[in-house]
Amino acid sequence: MSTLIYHMAHEADWAAALNSRTYAGSADDRHDGFIHFSAGALIAGSAANHRAGQADLLLVCCDAEALGPALKWETSHDGIDFPHLYRPLDPVEVLWTVPLPLGPDGVHMLPERLD
Repeated sequence: MSTLIYHMAHEADWAAALNSRTYAGSADDRHDGFIHFSAGALIAGSAANHRAGQADLLLVCCDAEALGPALKWETSHDGIDFPHLYRPLDPVEVLWTVPLPLGPDGVHMLPERLD
């Protein structure tokens, strides 16, 4: 069984990745040295804490196991494990992407089910 993980990408960054066939992450990801992902149960919190009010996002879904040994699960300062990818992501490794719009309350509207 696959473990699905999620990344929030800016639409312009993802469009560039599709053209170049490589995605190095956001400016924050590049600064940190890895691409930030979240498990499905944590993506709403990640969106609220790190991408609040940003309307130009896509939710990018990947199979954690398919990303190989460059994906590391690391414990955050508050004791929660997050997946971090220590290499660029090839768009062909992505299972799907969907727009991540803001609702009327300014909170991101996530897909109904994220496993």
